[in-house]
Formats: sequence, C-alpha cells, structure tokens
Amino acid sequence: MSNLISLSNLFSILILGLSLYLFFSLEQNQSTTSPSFQNMAEEAPKSIYDFTVKDIHDADVCLKDYAGKVLLIVNVASKCGLTESNYKELNELYEKYKTQGFEVLAFPCNQFAGQEPGTHDEIKEVACSKFKAEFPVFAKIDVNGKDAAPLYQFLKSQKGGLFGNAIKWNFTKFLVNKEGKVVDRYAPTTGPLRIEKDIQGLLAVSA
Repeated sequence: MSNLISLSNLFSILILGLSLYLFFSLEQNQSTTSPSFQNMAEEAPKSIYDFTVKDIHDADVCLKDYAGKVLLIVNVASKCGLTESNYKELNELYEKYKTQGFEVLAFPCNQFAGQEPGTHDEIKEVACSKFKAEFPVFAKIDVNGKDAAPLYQFLKSQKGGLFGNAIKWNFTKFLVNKEGKVVDRYAPTTGPLRIEKDIQGLLAVSA
C-alpha cells in the first residue's frame, strides 16, 4: 500500500511540474509576441546613431551627424593624472586622421574622485585653451549609476570591461566603426596612440 501511495505522489508531482512548465512556456510565448514587447524590440538602439547628446553649449547634437566616420568616444577629466598625456595623444590622433574621417568625441565626467568639477565654460577652457583640443567636447554627464547617460548605457552594453560593465576611471575609450557599431573598449591606462593601428584598420574599411 505504501508503495502505491508513493507512486501516486510521484505521479502527482510529475503532473504538477508538467503543468507549471506548460503554463510558464505559454506566458513567455505570449509576452514575446505581444505588441508591447515587439515595440520595445523595435525601439532598442541599434547603433550610436540612435542617440542625441548635448554639446558643451547645451545644444542638441544627433550622433547620426557622424555617420560614416570612425569615432573614439572618451570620458575626460581636467584634473586627473592621465589628463595631460591623453589630451596630447588624442590631439595627435585627431590631427593625423581627421581629414580621413576620424573624430574624437569627449564627454566630461566628474564621477571619479571629483576630477572634473568645473562648469562647462571652465571645462572648455581647460580642454580647448590649455590642452588645445580641436575635437568636439560635449556637456558633462554621468557614465555610471542610475543617471548614466543613455549613450553610455548603450556603449557599456555593447562592450563590457574587466570585472563588469561599469566605467572604471577617467579616459576609458570606446572605438566605433563607420556603421555606428562599438567594436572595442580600452582601459584608461591604454594611451590613445596604442589604439592607432585599430583606427587605421577601421578607416581603411569602406563605409
């Protein structure tokens, strides 16, 4: 009798498990075919061209304006130990390749030891006057946390870093191809000139 009860219990558990599996499978299929899910999929950004950002003067800039160019996107800071060497090498790369379709997009960020505390005017003074940057410098943003700029949420989702996707420090770099796709990510300690061969390779590819 006890054996019959055990078999009956086992059978009941199997039936319950199968019912739950079928229920959740049906729920998942319905959710993935629902209009709201399809709309979310359609609206998900496919490249950096789907984003609009603010420049240093708070004017809107559609990143689609950079279609067909190779981009190096960098979170910059004015008072970091990496500031001088990075601005120097970024300037060198920009001067060398700007006529070939290369752009540097610099995004000031104050999230790392408060090393970009200035106003937009002060940031522009440091970047453009002190370090002679001629490439675009944009409005100050957050790159991590709940207020992270949508562009940086996308960049991190496309290329994670060591020990997670979060930006670890100033002068993290993302390399973007002519189709607006993120192709590589470089640590803050990777100097811009060490990326030169990768930039050359992307510039050689027809848009």
